[in-house]
Amino acid sequence: MTLRKPAETSQPVHELIRERWSPRAFNGKPVPKDVLASLFEAARWAASCNNSQPWRFLIASKDEPAAYETLLRCFNERNQSWAVTAPVIMITCADKNLPDGRPSNYGFYDTGAAMAQLTFQASALGLVVHQAQGILFDKVRETYGVPDDFDICTGVALGYQGEPDVLPEDYAKREVLPRERKTLPELVFTGGFGKASGLIG
Repeated sequence: MTLRKPAETSQPVHELIRERWSPRAFNGKPVPKDVLASLFEAARWAASCNNSQPWRFLIASKDEPAAYETLLRCFNERNQSWAVTAPVIMITCADKNLPDGRPSNYGFYDTGAAMAQLTFQASALGLVVHQAQGILFDKVRETYGVPDDFDICTGVALGYQGEPDVLPEDYAKREVLPRERKTLPELVFTGGFGKASGLIG
């Protein structure tokens, strides 16, 4: 049975938010091209500064083993050990500039918004997504010719959820740990940084 870890929220939220989490175990079932395209269409319509749409995606599927292996080697060794269970892996990149050439400090932020939309579209279609910082940034840039005016952001694995026993032992143990979050008063302030807001109860 697929492991579920619904969020124990303090307030009502949409089911897609409550049920979403980031497993590392995938069952290897291929992701159809039309489903994959739907995920990137969701990302395409994310909000961005001046509609700059800074996000770019380097993607590989196990349907093309050589391309998949090349991209997998851009994850660090520990992350390769679980990402290899995913049928689709990718790297996210963000333009450092606005379309008119002016520098932008919002490429990372906007790319995160695009990934959030992709992730919730994936959840709605029965897939899971795990994002990872542990990638080899220089190797990504060299392998794929990523221009200097693009940041390399994250590695991503996506597909259909698998069972924890497909993972190395340490990750299998982490897979079943309970989820934790800071409380709202630790995150939402009014009147000064660190002053819990009365606007949220």
